[in-house]
Amino acid sequence: MQLQLLCTWGMNRQERAEILAAVQQRFRVVAPYLTEPCRRMWAAAEATTIGSHGITLVAEATGLSRTTIHKAVQAVDEGSLTPGERQRQPGGGRKPLIETDPTLLEDLDRLIDPATRGDPESPLRWTCKSTTHLAEALQQQGHAISQPTVYRLLGSLGYSLQSNRKTAEGTDHPDRDAQFQFIYRQVKRFQRHGRPVISVDTKKKENVGNFGQGGQEWEPKGNPRKVKAHDFRPKGGARVNPYGVYDPTDDVGWVNVGISHDTAQFAVASIRGWWHKLGRQRYPAAEQLLITADAGGSNGYRTRLWKVELQKLADELDLTIRVCHFPPGTSKWNKIEHRLFSFISKNWRGRPLDSLGTVVNLISNTKTKAGLYVEASLDFASYEKGIKVTKEQMEHLHLKRDKFHGEWNYSLTPRAK
Repeated sequence: MQLQLLCTWGMNRQERAEILAAVQQRFRVVAPYLTEPCRRMWAAAEATTIGSHGITLVAEATGLSRTTIHKAVQAVDEGSLTPGERQRQPGGGRKPLIETDPTLLEDLDRLIDPATRGDPESPLRWTCKSTTHLAEALQQQGHAISQPTVYRLLGSLGYSLQSNRKTAEGTDHPDRDAQFQFIYRQVKRFQRHGRPVISVDTKKKENVGNFGQGGQEWEPKGNPRKVKAHDFRPKGGARVNPYGVYDPTDDVGWVNVGISHDTAQFAVASIRGWWHKLGRQRYPAAEQLLITADAGGSNGYRTRLWKVELQKLADELDLTIRVCHFPPGTSKWNKIEHRLFSFISKNWRGRPLDSLGTVVNLISNTKTKAGLYVEASLDFASYEKGIKVTKEQMEHLHLKRDKFHGEWNYSLTPRAK
């Protein structure tokens, strides 16, 4: 790349990436042989050669401080920087903040968590909060930290700086982020008081039979498993609707594998099954239950039958059921998607779901190093589609809507028996 191209302010993203990669490669080669003063001299020479943005690029590529490189550039210009032995013993100098301030990373991650964005099934995360604002918030909590240090720490937490880009998942509601914050506060409040919180949704419907599944599995060489060439379900063939209930507090999942229609009755029956199987034992003194759910589907906020069935459940369990829906078009931010369903999909990758037993066993044997535990059960009940709910039935519900988006956030209290 020509030198005059490197020295322009109009460097595009591809050019920047190429320069950054080249500097990183050179640094990896020479770094083991450089003393500390020589390392600064080398960095100063690289930054001077690049020109505009040189100090920033070299700092990012090498991990050296921008201040250190800037002083080295000045020393080179003045002729006062000379090579020599290390100026301090190995391990000398100021200790990293994460060593002297043990709560720093935890506090930084907590600040970012409610505003996390991105594909939840990817390990890459990014934040919409600026490093300047994060540094100010950390300083208010008593941490002696600057904006550049926050920038470096974000990388160690798995975040990266991304452009703001709309996706094809749906139109953005103006209160989308505010609803995310509202849900986050409700979840944390319930967890602080030891109350149950669950994330619910229906996983993608799956045909049962010798159908191909995405992904690969280890098999004897040259002997792949033979499956049907097409995924068309034969007439009368089985199809399952796995409805998941995920407890983010204990990292425990429950999946109700239905063979009938995915309706509001089926959704609430799945929640009932979770309560009797797992919830009641883990939260014996619970008086309230928080459910976070998508905006559509069998547990959608516009579905009357969903509310009617939840009222029946509240009466039956003598629990106040609080519901918070994610805004339309944001279903992938529901915790169950990337804390439970993604691991189930990984567990049965490349494995035909040739029977109902296979489906249940693969779900039940889904585990993670972080401690995810999953139970599954078959639901042979038949759920009718198209059940109508009258206005009179809705009026008899003990339904209380929140002031903030009452269509998304509401509670159902038990009716007197």
